[in-house]
Amino acid sequence: MARRPQAPLEDRPTTKRIGALKGLSPFVTPYKGTALAALAALMLTASISLVLPLAVRRVVDGFQQGAELLDQYFGAALLITALLALGTGARYYLVTRFGERVVADIRKAVFDRVLGMSPAFFERILTGEIISRITTDTTLILSVIGSSVSVALRNFLILIGGLVMLLVTSAKLTGLVLLIVPAVVIPIVVLGRRLRALSRENQDWIASSSGAASEALLSAQTVQAFTHEAQTRAHFADVTEKSFVSAQRRITTRAIMTVIVIFLVFAGVVGVLWVGARDVRLGEMSVGELVQFVIYAVMVAGSVGALSEIWGELQRAAGATERLVELIGAEDSVKDPEHPVPLPMPARGAIDFENVTFHYPSRPETSALEEVSLSIKPGETVALVGPSGAGKTTVIQLIQRFWDPEAGSVKIDGYDLRDLARHDFRHAVALVPQDPVIFAASARENIRFGRPNATDHEVEEAARAAHAYDFLTALPDGFETYVGERGVMLSGGQKQRIAIARAILRDAPILLLDEATSALDAASEREVQAAVERVSVGRTTVIVAHRLATVKKADRIVVFEDGRIVAQGTHDELVAEGGLYAELARLQFTDGSVV
Repeated sequence: MARRPQAPLEDRPTTKRIGALKGLSPFVTPYKGTALAALAALMLTASISLVLPLAVRRVVDGFQQGAELLDQYFGAALLITALLALGTGARYYLVTRFGERVVADIRKAVFDRVLGMSPAFFERILTGEIISRITTDTTLILSVIGSSVSVALRNFLILIGGLVMLLVTSAKLTGLVLLIVPAVVIPIVVLGRRLRALSRENQDWIASSSGAASEALLSAQTVQAFTHEAQTRAHFADVTEKSFVSAQRRITTRAIMTVIVIFLVFAGVVGVLWVGARDVRLGEMSVGELVQFVIYAVMVAGSVGALSEIWGELQRAAGATERLVELIGAEDSVKDPEHPVPLPMPARGAIDFENVTFHYPSRPETSALEEVSLSIKPGETVALVGPSGAGKTTVIQLIQRFWDPEAGSVKIDGYDLRDLARHDFRHAVALVPQDPVIFAASARENIRFGRPNATDHEVEEAARAAHAYDFLTALPDGFETYVGERGVMLSGGQKQRIAIARAILRDAPILLLDEATSALDAASEREVQAAVERVSVGRTTVIVAHRLATVKKADRIVVFEDGRIVAQGTHDELVAEGGLYAELARLQFTDGSVV
């Protein structure tokens, strides 16, 4: 069942004012020159718009004068129109370019921030929701910065200037116009607050819908394999329908506000015109003055109506800004120190766990590791074995500092990882995960991901070492073959060998293999195991494996159970010792062969 989406950082207060748009100021400030130029163009066009009714009055009252003077009036009106067109074009260019630049910076800032977040962050928010914020929310902001704000300022200037000109034209009629203002402002303020809340809710549902779609599409084969299409479609339809209902409430509120404001404004204008027409008949004002007043009144009324609509856009943008600022300002549980200690390069590759205790935030009642102490010497190959959930992969993740231990410390070459910059010490680590990540690119670029500046020859040599060269050259375009999103064109074993080639190419002093041969058949496993043995020479290698045949030749085997180290030694020593490892070996080996 779909649930009402929540902001990922529930403890952050949300404002109910349009002031949330202040969160955009760090992105707007660098381009204040462009903003000022756009403002100048905007003020020019607004001023010219306010001059036009004066020209119209001259023309109307000048019909009884000479033809030459009338021609001059029409010529002046044409010149004013040309200036208005040029100013409007300049304003459009500057404002639109300004909006695109600001939104591009926002998207980059959000992506940069999220990309470096630790796994704990992604336990609280779906990837699809993040993508929705980067796309849908920034599109809303683009609409406001690149259009709505400019239009709002223009209409505000016309409103103020129009009111002044109304007063100059006829103080009596202007007084009647001003009586309408309170009746117009009240619904804007009251309904505007409601509109902002509905806009935020609508954007949350859109993000939830995007998250549900992303999760389902990334797992399409699993959905189909378990014939879960109907339930998945129903779930997506439910979330999408809730998004529509939320949008409908927002649209209804905005429509009601627009109806009320426009009716009050134009009803007031009609009443004022009725009084003005009586004044013309009594000779208290000229026809040209009445026409001038009418034009200014229409401009003022149109400005008020436009501002009421734009207010709704600003409310939506305020909600979107809040959501983006939440991501940019999100606190990460794993942070680099303010003054990181430099790790001497090249790293030797010594790894030390000192009384490490760790619980995953999503499972606080269960220890992933409990007072684990483990020292791995530079160049040593250590295998971690044990039942599922024993803590093996947690060791791999802590070495990369995806999490911080609650007690104890993890060190590389004697330096606590919490004292180092993550970007620095991760250069010393190469990883082959259990579920290899293959990007939607060529096979060559997937391997080169391990070291972007590697030559084609180095990429191919890494593929040879990982026993991937033969199958890659057999592909339609060889190493240049596009492998599809998440490597859908490759088998599990092929993806695993590309991931191993990537790690080999990285040429790091520490090599982490998390079930690196789990997707390989027996023949491929022997080939890759031989490759791993070659590349592990001179490197600190940590291997996580369930299949003991892959770790028999390790310098040391460390046995985990329930988050603790229960034994360690060579294969022969542990078999002779009995206990958990001997039992695992008995289950997996029969006359030296894997069952």
